[in-house]
Amino acid sequence: MDLLTSKFFLLFRLVLGAGLALAALLVFIPAPTHLLWMVALAVTEWGHWLTVLALALLVLGGFGFSDRAQPSWIGFLGALLCLIAAFLTLTPVMQAVLLAKELPSGLERSFGKAELPRASDAARATPFALTDLFMGVATPTIQPTSVIYNKADGEDLSLDLYKPSPTASSSNLRPVVLVIHGGSWQTGDNSEFGAFNRFLAGRGYLVAAMNYRLAPKHKFPAAFEDVKRAIAYLKTHAADLGIDGNRLVLLGRSAGAQLALLGGYVAGNSEVRGVISFYGPPDLRFSYTFPANPAVLDSRGLLKAYLGSDPDNMPQPYLAASPFYFVGSTTPPTLLIHGGRDE
Repeated sequence: MDLLTSKFFLLFRLVLGAGLALAALLVFIPAPTHLLWMVALAVTEWGHWLTVLALALLVLGGFGFSDRAQPSWIGFLGALLCLIAAFLTLTPVMQAVLLAKELPSGLERSFGKAELPRASDAARATPFALTDLFMGVATPTIQPTSVIYNKADGEDLSLDLYKPSPTASSSNLRPVVLVIHGGSWQTGDNSEFGAFNRFLAGRGYLVAAMNYRLAPKHKFPAAFEDVKRAIAYLKTHAADLGIDGNRLVLLGRSAGAQLALLGGYVAGNSEVRGVISFYGPPDLRFSYTFPANPAVLDSRGLLKAYLGSDPDNMPQPYLAASPFYFVGSTTPPTLLIHGGRDE
């Protein structure tokens, strides 16, 4: 690399290092706009790749010395920014490593010892493995089959069924995971979580990913009624599907998590043995009273589109749609997965 090329590279590294360091600050600083919120999501989800990039730039450019062994302030500052970016983007990974050490024992204390649905299965050695971030988690090639579980308001509502491969222990009835997609109650479909659905099916569960009626055309309780219909379908067709209709877990993401919690707490179905909520809002009155930054997410607008108005004009839907107010002695075991920086 000649001197001109070296100076060009060091300048390029300085600019890119500054960009990486600024983006990495969003790991710690709340994003002020929707665009920067999306950047923050990318940095926290895929920051390990940015760590590799920052370290590669650091190694390729050295620590700021030119071919004549004289200090280059451009090179030194670029190296420093790359080092800072590498540390900041690696922070979520370090947090995950620490959390993973306590997670298995914590889950066992709360829910008891895990019983996998197939005798041939073994639990993962650890809930977090660094290699999985780069190589991915192995999932079986299971293609879902689609069935119509209900027709409402002229819409065919479907379930995508991810069926486990038959095994020697296939005479045992499978437990079921009903997956409810997110999308602020207005968007999304049951193709979300595809890889995770296949992973669960590979562990011996039958996974049913549902579609439901969306707001603002269909306001609450339309989507909730669809959840109850999907539960009823799975219970009615348990024998045909080879499942245990009395062993059902509801799993949802965001808006779908609110529906999953409500389905487990309000529907009165004893077959719902557990609920898994990925950052679901459990108290919609609270969410309206303490909204997200409107420059990032118009949470009040989303709630009014879903429930019909604000809680002052229509308090009853906000209460009826808030799982928080239905927690009691019969509430099924619940796993809440929620980020401290979630809007």
